[in-house]
Amino acid sequence: MALCFCRSIINSPPFSRQSPFPLNHHQKALFSPSRFNPLPFASPSSTSLKACQFTAPTLTHQKKPRFRASISTQSSSMENPPQGYRRNVGICLMNPSSKKIFAASRLDIPDAWQMPQGGIDDSEDPRTAAMRELREETGVTSADIVAEVPYWLTYDFPPEVREKLKVQWGSDWKGQAQKWFLFKFTGKDDEINLLGDGTEKAEFGEWAWKSPEEVIDHAVDFKKPVYKEVLSVFSPHLQ
Repeated sequence: MALCFCRSIINSPPFSRQSPFPLNHHQKALFSPSRFNPLPFASPSSTSLKACQFTAPTLTHQKKPRFRASISTQSSSMENPPQGYRRNVGICLMNPSSKKIFAASRLDIPDAWQMPQGGIDDSEDPRTAAMRELREETGVTSADIVAEVPYWLTYDFPPEVREKLKVQWGSDWKGQAQKWFLFKFTGKDDEINLLGDGTEKAEFGEWAWKSPEEVIDHAVDFKKPVYKEVLSVFSPHLQ
């Protein structure tokens, strides 16, 4: 019924031919039915009817960015880490024979074992910083970068650690934003020297090759989420 009604409206001129008001010849020409071109509806199944059908716009939903539990991440395409975090590199040194990872105990916290890490100097490339820190902390120069975590990982300092480092560094950082690299060790174990290359104060007391699970278990609690993420990303190389 609605279709018939629409057709009658479209095919009808604006004034009835039986208008009670007399029209002069100019008005008749203006309102002549021939001036109106009705839509050529033939039937409800006509293809012209399909052309007039309304198509609802497709709604799209943008995906929300993923957030990993207990850590913050940023794409490696971003040159700067989150505000308030010290730029840092982390080094996962792998023994290619055993697929185990280098870990060392801290001199200031003997029960805490960790992978090498260190700050990035101004205008220093993270890869360059990683190779420098590996040499300074372990004496190792026989190693190749085989992978990297493609985003920044951050962790917050516990309050007591933050206060201690504030005095040591002279800056108040909330925590560290790290770029992590996987190195394949190509040298011999006797190359490893915890005195480093002599340019920096020694940080470690002893070292060992450990499984990924052991590295996580022996890390301080506030670094464990980052370690889990790092070793998850590098896991294809540690099989």
